[in-house]
Amino acid sequence: MELIEKVIKIINIALWDYILLFGLVGLGIYMTVLLKFPQFKRVFPALKRMIKDIINKVEVPAGRMTPFQSLSTAIAAQVGTGNIIGVATAVASGGPGAAFWMMLSAFFGMSTIFAEAVLAQKYRELNNGELVGGPAYYIKNGLKNKTLSYIFAFFCVVALGVVGIMVQSNSVAVSVSTSFNLPKVWVSLGLLAVVAAVLTGGMERIAGFTEKVVPVMAFAYVFGAILIIIFYRSNIIPAIKMVFQGAFSPKAINGGILGIGIQESIRFGVARGLFSNEAGMGSTPHSHAVAGADHPAEQGFIAMIGVFISTFLICMCTVLVSLTSGSYDPTIPAATMEKTATLMTQTGFANGFGSFGEIFLSVALSFFSLTTIVGWYFFAESNVKLLVNKNKKVVGMFKFVVLAFLLYGTTLQEGFVWDLADTAMGLMALPNVIAIFFLGKEARDILRDYDRQVKSGKPLHFDFEFEKE
Repeated sequence: MELIEKVIKIINIALWDYILLFGLVGLGIYMTVLLKFPQFKRVFPALKRMIKDIINKVEVPAGRMTPFQSLSTAIAAQVGTGNIIGVATAVASGGPGAAFWMMLSAFFGMSTIFAEAVLAQKYRELNNGELVGGPAYYIKNGLKNKTLSYIFAFFCVVALGVVGIMVQSNSVAVSVSTSFNLPKVWVSLGLLAVVAAVLTGGMERIAGFTEKVVPVMAFAYVFGAILIIIFYRSNIIPAIKMVFQGAFSPKAINGGILGIGIQESIRFGVARGLFSNEAGMGSTPHSHAVAGADHPAEQGFIAMIGVFISTFLICMCTVLVSLTSGSYDPTIPAATMEKTATLMTQTGFANGFGSFGEIFLSVALSFFSLTTIVGWYFFAESNVKLLVNKNKKVVGMFKFVVLAFLLYGTTLQEGFVWDLADTAMGLMALPNVIAIFFLGKEARDILRDYDRQVKSGKPLHFDFEFEKE
């Protein structure tokens, strides 16, 4: 077992510190140039249009999600423990400058996730009356490579539908039982009941759950973080200075950041940024594929909003809480800080709200994990449908397999299983990176088609050629 753990760690270092680090960032830069920097002029008009659709209560046919529901499901998966614990680890290991590189990677990642969303829309299929899509589908229908699509689908099911869900359920069980002094078994059974109630309701119930819970969850966390930042407003300018100074000269901060150089700051910031917003990972396209948008490009713009919320809002709030509240200590060596990364954010909220702050963070972590479970299940199910050739009985059985692993996950020590999830997620991302690179020009052509249609003043239209049973 010890040998297996060492092999897994070596694979993860190769995947996340080198191959995916350069592959995902390189892909983001390539797509940003190819799409002519859509981050600057596409995000806020899309946000305005989405808010208008929410107010007008836009409806879509059965078997589809509204654009807002698909975004909520994507954010449910994007916004998890990585946005709190992962970000704290990045700052602890790479210094405050890691936050700068995290933002930069997210900026380029917005172009990647645009391409993922529009390709998922273009190559989606119908499955027993419901839309289904994602990387496995645009690899199969776009690249015409069934083998690679099955490889992606397999690792996605393992990473998100099995191992990842065990980690998330473990996080909820530990956090709630510790904060509220409840028996772990009761917390586990309560979690099982809630998740089962959501999953057994199919796409409609999953969409309804995420569109209600995710906005409240995200708003509450951001609002709480902003309050703490306001409490310590005199430290905002020094904190921002630490971020920029740490990005280019980490050893200049108070003589601290012992052992941290620019390379470490970049590596931890970029890697954790990619992991938190999942741009290029191949997860969120599953929800964007089933949105009832008038044109794929519109859903691509909405997908970019997800990265903005996940990284620029929630992750940055976590960073500023730690830096302004004083929970981050630059004089402690990086090796020691990494071990206490979890406590850093917790201390920041405790500094702002006292004992209530610890409870608030525990509840936030629990809801982040819960919504991640729901989002990841939905993504995994899309790939099960591909692997079993739309067999309805097998897909139905998968729900119970997931619930069994969810319950089992609450009994585990998460260290090794999280490493295993990292490996599966990394191997899942590789086929997606290859597909986006080769299909990137199609994403550009879809954007051009959208602009032409908007300029003509005619109603938007797109031919979804694979939408047939």
